[in-house]
Amino acid sequence: MADRYTLQLPAIEVRQGSKKIYCFAVDGKKLHDFTAVSRIRRDDERQLQGYQRPEVLSHIRSIRRYLESDGAMLPNALVLAFDQRVEFVPMGGTKGIGYSVPGVLHIPVDESLSEDDKPAWLVDGQQRSAAIRDADLAEFPVAAVGFIADGQEEQRSQFILVNSTKPLPKGLVHELLPDTAGQLPPAYARRQLPARLMTQLNTDGNSAFFGRVQSPTSPDGNIKDNTVLKMLEHSLYEGALYQYRNADGTGDLDRMVAHLHMYWHLVKETFPDAWKLPPRQSRLTHGAGIQAMGFVMDRLTAEAPVEDVDWENVRATLEGLVPHVAWTSGTWRFPDEERRWNSLQNTPSDLRLLNDYLKPLTAFANGR
Repeated sequence: MADRYTLQLPAIEVRQGSKKIYCFAVDGKKLHDFTAVSRIRRDDERQLQGYQRPEVLSHIRSIRRYLESDGAMLPNALVLAFDQRVEFVPMGGTKGIGYSVPGVLHIPVDESLSEDDKPAWLVDGQQRSAAIRDADLAEFPVAAVGFIADGQEEQRSQFILVNSTKPLPKGLVHELLPDTAGQLPPAYARRQLPARLMTQLNTDGNSAFFGRVQSPTSPDGNIKDNTVLKMLEHSLYEGALYQYRNADGTGDLDRMVAHLHMYWHLVKETFPDAWKLPPRQSRLTHGAGIQAMGFVMDRLTAEAPVEDVDWENVRATLEGLVPHVAWTSGTWRFPDEERRWNSLQNTPSDLRLLNDYLKPLTAFANGR
């Protein structure tokens, strides 16, 4: 029969402005009794769940070997997000010092609960906690800092902020941003709306990009997420999607997605063979091609909302490019040089070269 009890841990409540954190110690061997690692994934409705990257087994093994050696010490605190079932009870008769109060954390433990139903989530320290779990040790107390979160959106925000001073995989950050709430560093805040659009494109079955953008929950995608983000970010701040954007960073997401669907479906239909191939075999799905064709979208459709764009004219413009592009074979005949089809790289100079080449072709075909 599964045990159910309340774990009581001495703790200090520290007030940081309007927020409260709780500093305490806990036996790392007991951590997984009440704490889950929220693995990033998508559910059956393609909604984002979790936020943690997979365990790195080699890293865990090296930490475990260290922990099993003499004199091992882990001075860095783990970070936990609690739900509302966890309670801090101040210690009666003991004075704090204004911003800190001693007390006891009451954490319910139910060994029958699934991972998703545990009252705490590990925000930072999953490799260390896994190493302690696997180590040949009877116990290993660790320092921890916890906070009570309103939901996964706040947990994701804290996860990004906690890890902002050390490198996180960019793909993981890009996938977390759309479903993150709270204060973010400016560079992340600027990319939140593009990331939200990219997620819509990658998870909508009606999208030309459906399942094509590589991410932690779409590992079989073959178009680089950063390539799509750059295309979207330029359009949001300087191109066709700007008309739907609000000054506070929000916008009319539905019309943005509709605009993108219409244009990129025409790209897919105009260059079907080049579109279905991975970047290694097609410069259309390569960083240079995605961004250059994004610039074409901005030139052709920036002056009208999605419902007023002459999409047949856009189709004709794209079809006019067919004899001039070398997405998968042949030669690019630029004004001052010729280049093999696959010599174009995702560099500022090559992107500028391709954009300058396409600009007069699209302007002429569009009657401008």
